[in-house]
Amino acid sequence: MPTVLFAAPLFSESASRMVRAIGSLPDVRLGVITQDPAEQADDATRRALHAHWRIDDVCDPGQLRWAIDALIQRLGRPDVLFGAYEQLQVPLAEERERLGIPGLSSEAARNFRDKARMKEVLRAAGLPCARHGLAGTPAEAHAFAQATGFPLVVKPPAGAGSQATFRANDPHELAAALDAAPPSPERPVLLEEFVVGDEHSLETISIGGRAVWHSLTRYYPNPLEVLRNPWIQWCVVLPREVDDARFDDIRQVGADALRALGMTTGLSHMEWFRRRDGSVAIGEVGARPPGAQITTLVSRATDTDFVRAWAELMVFGTFTPPTRKYAAGIAYLRGQGNGSGVVRAVHGLDRLSDATRSLATDWQLPPLGAPPRSTYEGDGWVLVRHPDTSIVNRALQEIIENVRVEVS
Repeated sequence: MPTVLFAAPLFSESASRMVRAIGSLPDVRLGVITQDPAEQADDATRRALHAHWRIDDVCDPGQLRWAIDALIQRLGRPDVLFGAYEQLQVPLAEERERLGIPGLSSEAARNFRDKARMKEVLRAAGLPCARHGLAGTPAEAHAFAQATGFPLVVKPPAGAGSQATFRANDPHELAAALDAAPPSPERPVLLEEFVVGDEHSLETISIGGRAVWHSLTRYYPNPLEVLRNPWIQWCVVLPREVDDARFDDIRQVGADALRALGMTTGLSHMEWFRRRDGSVAIGEVGARPPGAQITTLVSRATDTDFVRAWAELMVFGTFTPPTRKYAAGIAYLRGQGNGSGVVRAVHGLDRLSDATRSLATDWQLPPLGAPPRSTYEGDGWVLVRHPDTSIVNRALQEIIENVRVEVS
């Protein structure tokens, strides 16, 4: 009977889904660490728990260690210790090493977490990625810009999910980005060449350091453009043809990158670009599941519970590759109007064709009266699937052209 400890900041919808998936595995004793009290979890999530420990900050290494040791007193030494949150990967790896638990090493976790270090590892391995540099002062940032040229991407070295990420098209926009997140020698900013091309993701299952399965998506448009234009309703498409020969290059680059960074067993999420000349470039890689409902897209494209498959991988080290039956895509709905108001209505659902409605498998609409969300995932979404990728693309286009979230 394996003892599993799982850490997450909150009992969010995503984290609760993961907790239930782990708890559904046979003979697992599950302890969970969160900042939320157990009472915040829904009934099904609470039933999955054998023990719970609440702390104020799961990313504080001292508090995390205290919680782990407290759960060890209740459940015994864990066989597995993990989490999905990007900012937890290094402290969890350090705790695994302290306790002698198998898993991603702290050295490898830092390769994934520190994006400047990641780029250095990838470049040393001869892998294609954007030119980059760290700047501890505005003067260093402007010097990098002068040497590299515009546009540039400005972000924290340990960011996640496009958080605090800016595109600078000229010296004035670079200065504005530096004012928003002033660099210092202790907290430098990461500057990267802005790669012109189509942006994608690559999800990979690795076992024992070997890539054994993959999936990929295409973003329409790129996330940075979405962040710069809060009115844009955007889409993520998982094509059925992920094994097509046109993706051979990124599959090989992805496997080589994971090997260079030190991936062992787990699910990784890589953001990558197809440049205008057809070549590929790595954006960044996370040693964690993807966000933006991509795990749900994989689930619907394969008629499986992909989150449970990931849980089985992390707990037992086993994975059964699912059969891809469909293309799948998700349209993100973003509030239109006064961004400081509240959601007043959702318009246009009645204008969707019966054909598009029949393809929808999942959707989430914002409650009326709720404030609009500032994240790039927006205020709601609709997920569709069909065996033909082109039909999925047309359905998504119809959704984003007709459905509007009114903010007033």
